[in-house]
Amino acid sequence: MAGHSKWKNIRLRKGKQDALRGKLFTKLAREIIVAAKMGGGDPAVNARLRLAIEKAKENSVPKDNIERAIAKGSGGGEGTNYEEILYEGAGPGGVAFMVEVYSDNRNRTVGELRHAFTKHGGALGENGSQAWQFKHVGQILVNKSDVDEETLTLSALEAGAEDVETDDDEAFTVTTAIAGLHACNEALNKAGIPTHGVGLTRVATNLANPSREDLLRVVKLIDALEELDDVKETFVNVEIPEELYDES
Repeated sequence: MAGHSKWKNIRLRKGKQDALRGKLFTKLAREIIVAAKMGGGDPAVNARLRLAIEKAKENSVPKDNIERAIAKGSGGGEGTNYEEILYEGAGPGGVAFMVEVYSDNRNRTVGELRHAFTKHGGALGENGSQAWQFKHVGQILVNKSDVDEETLTLSALEAGAEDVETDDDEAFTVTTAIAGLHACNEALNKAGIPTHGVGLTRVATNLANPSREDLLRVVKLIDALEELDDVKETFVNVEIPEELYDES
């Protein structure tokens, strides 16, 4: 239902994270570690690792940090054993939350998440309690200044994309099946179309309609969650007006 070229609202703003460089570097390093652990330390044959490295570079993570993370994930260095976990919860006004984490201690992570939800008017839920309100898909962003709509649409659909959304002012949003994300991205790049923001996302299929007061509380809960080191990314099923971020 939501136009996911409105990805800033559904995938949530990254400006706050970008301001917290140390935390952002930590989160991106964990993403590299997990990717290397799952598919090996060679980005040429590990598409997930390749995208994690590209994302780290886009955010100015130092080369040494990237190399250490790859070594830890592929068994070439000492490090913490992280696992990827998905948690679900309900926020103020019935807003659904999906929280992806990289954790080395489930008990600590659950405790921190439960505290954040409870403090800000929500509740951590059981598996499956909110997942039905989201669709897990691949997502690729393409700046409108880099390509025209017709060229991108034809190239993306030919590469196996499910949809191309155009209602954002700055970027087109290409949606793919999870299994087809990497192939579609590579096809677009080979066609001379630069991409960014490549990864998996959770698109809300059932939007909540909370009050303005509850939306402000939702933003505060989002902030509390994203300040936790273990949290990789948070998704909600509501579109939040940009001005509310400044009020929270």
